[in-house]
Amino acid sequence: MTGDSVLLERADGVAVLTLNRPSAKNAIDIPTTDALVASLRALRADDDIRAVVLTGAGGDFCAGGDVKGMADGGSRTVEQRRAGMARYAELARALASLDKPLIAAVDGVAFGAGLSMALYADIVLVSTRARLAMVFHRIGLVPDVGAWYQLPRVVGLQRAKELIYSAREFGADEAVRMNIALEALAPEALMPRAMELARSLAGASPTAFSLSKRALAATLQSDLETMLDMEASSQAIASSSAYFREAIRRFAAKEPAQFRWPNKD
Repeated sequence: MTGDSVLLERADGVAVLTLNRPSAKNAIDIPTTDALVASLRALRADDDIRAVVLTGAGGDFCAGGDVKGMADGGSRTVEQRRAGMARYAELARALASLDKPLIAAVDGVAFGAGLSMALYADIVLVSTRARLAMVFHRIGLVPDVGAWYQLPRVVGLQRAKELIYSAREFGADEAVRMNIALEALAPEALMPRAMELARSLAGASPTAFSLSKRALAATLQSDLETMLDMEASSQAIASSSAYFREAIRRFAAKEPAQFRWPNKD
């Protein structure tokens, strides 16, 4: 446990990070943002943790930034407001730099910064009652937590423009069609499926996963020769790992593999 607004549970190589402000639909205020950053950094450094599930308590993922806490009567200068955004920048960096499987289990609302956070997950699962929106323009703000960077890479530039400019709400099925989410599930099936995938990914090679995640993050800004060079270096590292040696031994001995992907029923 990291504090009242963020809960952290660890079991069998999987960490569950839960936003815990259900009365505010898990909107993130300053303490919550700081706790999230601290938790993500701690999980990255914890070799016993092999996968992370990010979710929200009380039937919602995250309603975005705490709008009530933003009302300051215009007393802050532009410079002070810019400095305040440093927290969101650190949250974006902490999410992006997590070199372990990250699964977002999105129930209820994922608005504004909540949707921005979900975009960093390697796998996003949504419940059939999920409601998502880049709501920023509704109140005269611009997307934050790195959404200008992440959203076009997930849905394409034109669709990103439409979602940001319109600030419209969309549901689970559309989130899957736009590749924001991998699967839509009944609310009661959401966390069991997230944990199933997390436990599966926890059995994968941490070396190979980290290398692949790093390469995939770079690929849209690289060329073929750069990626082929990264491939060669990464494969040399991966094939030197103890995980690879054990996988080859199991294959030769016709034993079950360490890693198995659970198909959706």
